Amino acid sequence: MSEKGRIVAAALAPHPPHLVYAENPPQNEPSAECGWEQLRWGYEKLRRDLADIEFDTIVVLSPHWQTYVGTHFLGVPHFKSLSVDPVFPNLFRFHYEMDVDVDLARMMHDEAADNGLVVKMMENPDFRVDYGTIVSCHLSNPSWDKPIVGISSNRSTSYYSVEVMQEQARELGRITREAIEKSGKRVLLLASNSLSHRHFTTEASVPEDMSHEHIYNHHQYLWDMRVIEMLRSGKTQEVVDIMPEFIEQAVSESDAGSFTWLLSALDYPRFEPEFYAYGTVIGTGNAIFGWYPDSEEGGSPQ
Repeated sequence: MSEKGRIVAAALAPHPPHLVYAENPPQNEPSAECGWEQLRWGYEKLRRDLADIEFDTIVVLSPHWQTYVGTHFLGVPHFKSLSVDPVFPNLFRFHYEMDVDVDLARMMHDEAADNGLVVKMMENPDFRVDYGTIVSCHLSNPSWDKPIVGISSNRSTSYYSVEVMQEQARELGRITREAIEKSGKRVLLLASNSLSHRHFTTEASVPEDMSHEHIYNHHQYLWDMRVIEMLRSGKTQEVVDIMPEFIEQAVSESDAGSFTWLLSALDYPRFEPEFYAYGTVIGTGNAIFGWYPDSEEGGSPQ
């Protein structure tokens, strides 16, 4: 019998395109002087910890691949194209190239179907991968040397309720964990989302001018701090329990199900995770966390 697969690391990995813009990677056409260092340095620390861990595949659920009939999985072995952010084309015009772990994606798809979820394999070779998937994967693994499994956000919030969306995300997380265990693979999970998500409606003349950067309002900052303190205390089940209220009160991007999916896939860890950074981007609150189930305390493997 093959070795049982497992989740060896997981991260809350927000996807503001500004962070890629500020790092000036060769794939991105626009260039910046600086900006959003606290979050970018947090991602640097995350990458250092991930460098000490062996994993086969990155599995990511993004709020910006929105599907309205079921959950979809990338099902094409290779993608190469240009991603342009529709809101910030001046910041993000990114030439991406990625491999997809179609075998693992198919296992997740089949496991979900067997458990009654509506699912579909996305097999259009001309499909443009969403920028949330691209940004989170790039900031976590800029070498792009691992295949990914991309999962859509089934927007049940739009036609049912926040509660239905979160319940489906919990079930998808459980199914994801079981499919990974059956696969025999070592997997890194990424939840690609911000915390509070009320953002500015105008942009500074110099986007990377940090004198214009701050949280949108104190109310959403208080919610972000409450959730962060709960996560740092290992109260992941409690975070999921209050998720609908957090989403409503802080306009949280967790409405996409990404974060609940991640915590469910980890089976609601009670240990203290590694907290890398909190920072704002155009008024939104963004936290970078890492969970390492194989390490002695669950936090940083170093």
